[in-house]
Amino acid sequence: MENENAAIWFVDRHLEEGRGAKQAFREADGAKRTLTYGQLSEETARFAGALARHGVRREERVAMIVRDQIEFPVVFWGALKAGAIPVPLNTLLAAQVYEAILNDSRASILVVSEPLWETVKPAIENNRYLRAVLVIGDAPEGTESYGAFVKDAEALPPAEAHGDELAFWLYSSGSTGTPKGVRHVHSSLKATADTFGRQVLGIREDDVVYSVAKMFFAYGLGNAMSFPMSVGATTLLFSGRPTPDAVFAIMADEKPSVFCGVPTLYAALVAEQEKAGTAPDHTIRICTSAGEALPREIGERWQKLWQAEIVDGVGSTEMLHIFLSNRPGDIVYGTSGLPVPGYEVRLVDEHDEDVAEGEVGELLVRGPSSAEGYWNRRYKSRDTFQGHWTRTGDKYERTPEGRYVYCGRTDDMFKVSGIWVSPFEVEQALIEHPAVLEAAVVARADEKDLVKPAAYIVLKEGLPAPTTEELKELVKQKIGMWKYPRWIEVVEDLPKTATGKIQRFKLRETK
Repeated sequence: MENENAAIWFVDRHLEEGRGAKQAFREADGAKRTLTYGQLSEETARFAGALARHGVRREERVAMIVRDQIEFPVVFWGALKAGAIPVPLNTLLAAQVYEAILNDSRASILVVSEPLWETVKPAIENNRYLRAVLVIGDAPEGTESYGAFVKDAEALPPAEAHGDELAFWLYSSGSTGTPKGVRHVHSSLKATADTFGRQVLGIREDDVVYSVAKMFFAYGLGNAMSFPMSVGATTLLFSGRPTPDAVFAIMADEKPSVFCGVPTLYAALVAEQEKAGTAPDHTIRICTSAGEALPREIGERWQKLWQAEIVDGVGSTEMLHIFLSNRPGDIVYGTSGLPVPGYEVRLVDEHDEDVAEGEVGELLVRGPSSAEGYWNRRYKSRDTFQGHWTRTGDKYERTPEGRYVYCGRTDDMFKVSGIWVSPFEVEQALIEHPAVLEAAVVARADEKDLVKPAAYIVLKEGLPAPTTEELKELVKQKIGMWKYPRWIEVVEDLPKTATGKIQRFKLRETK
């Protein structure tokens, strides 16, 4: 049997093809360390050897609470080489969430970046499964340093694996509840590179990629690892918060050619650049956006300033990356574009019947990167993964041109006067006002217990605040008389997941 361990194609293949000295990863902060493809191959083999020396067996979980630094790809691909299951976790969670996930996954090894230790420490006090805790940096009492763990370990060849064998888990962002362990197989990584990475993004060997979305997210994992490593490109790693100032500095100093962002950040960058009144300093040839639908207004303003298209699309942890997307040279901002080659989508009603053009339906998708299921969530797996099709929980409508327009999450949609209202549509209308930076819309009952839209907005600094009536009138003119928000509240910020998705359920709780 051919060994289909994903680490062979993504890591070791580059040595055979002459890219051993090519820079694979470069840190854009801290010590600004670098890692070539040759070094990555060697270090991942040694990490695999260290796991074996420690008695880690096939399919044991290796939990990762690791920032975007060069140890991240070493641990991830090294675990794959050992036949173990790397489980990258969100580095922004609270201790009680880490405790729940570590117990749920039953990870036997935990790798932690030193700056995160104080948050993680209380999460493992009562853990019965961990045999070793490795800290990247100075190791506190009761832990082992990552460096000591791998020192003098034997370099092992990649364990034999089938393409359909479990490779890694990702925990869903938990925007609507407890995070779920999403299990992916070896072949899914190459599937996303062969589809979106090659046929839509057009990733090239000479590209330098900077992904604002961190590598523990499905979106960031593809942007910063699968896609650049599929062609031997270089990835910039930044462990800090992607503030506008930090992102502008990376664009100017590190010269990325591919920029992968999220709608919230694009809005902030556009606002800052317009306030500066100058042209941005950058070398970006193409951008991507996912995590939440990109408002048309933001996409158009960005392209005018940066002279670079944003390829906006939709993906999910369950499908590993983007499966519905606009394409370079064929961008229609305000839509999620067309199915990525290799994927099929359907829009269905509550009876799973296909809806007509222009009608709102739930988006179903099938393609080569669908997850194997959820860990310890059999009934949820059956609800989400139905035969070849995966339910996304997103509501969409299809235009006469065949493009798909995002309407909201299934549980975010509501009816006003018997007509469906998309929160996203109202939000797009609100942010067309020059003083509005962000908006979120939820359903709220009025004094007659009838459901109407309620809006929460974040204003831009330094501009006159609009009146409530002015904003209501704007929405009426843009999208319809009945869709305007009956209540509008100005807030300092909106509740979001670490991927930038607005947590509307939290706003519904604050009536």
